[in-house]
Amino acid sequence: MRVLTMVALLGSALVAGVFFAFSTFVMKGLGYLPAARGAEAMNAINVAAPTAGLMVAMFGTALVCLVLGTASFVRLGDDGAAYRVLGCALYMVTILVTIFYHVPRNDALAALDPASAEGMAYWKEYLVQWTTWNHVRTVAPLGAAALLAIALRKAG
Repeated sequence: MRVLTMVALLGSALVAGVFFAFSTFVMKGLGYLPAARGAEAMNAINVAAPTAGLMVAMFGTALVCLVLGTASFVRLGDDGAAYRVLGCALYMVTILVTIFYHVPRNDALAALDPASAEGMAYWKEYLVQWTTWNHVRTVAPLGAAALLAIALRKAG
């Protein structure tokens, strides 16, 4: 349990860092570009992002959290178990927001001509809303990492 908790903690922290970068400066930088260029750059990022490294970090951590969270729930009376369950559940918010919010919007952005009036209008909306929900994707794994760290301390 200790090793799984540490892996989930480190994966959560790593993913939080990736999304923190997007929330604090990447999206802001893209927003400084003319709309068509910002949308083109974001489309390029969205094509480049699903690398093995990012997918292992995000979804590997999710898998570890599913195993750890389930095992901890079964042993809810153990020291730190409640923190592990909560941390793992909070991490899963990251995955749910990614799948059900960000991916569909990324696909919609990619389907538009960035230089069209529709594409430029969508980009302005996308930039604000995508970033707002990315803050959730930043805070959720960061909170998960904190809860998992508390769990490690409680378990001794």
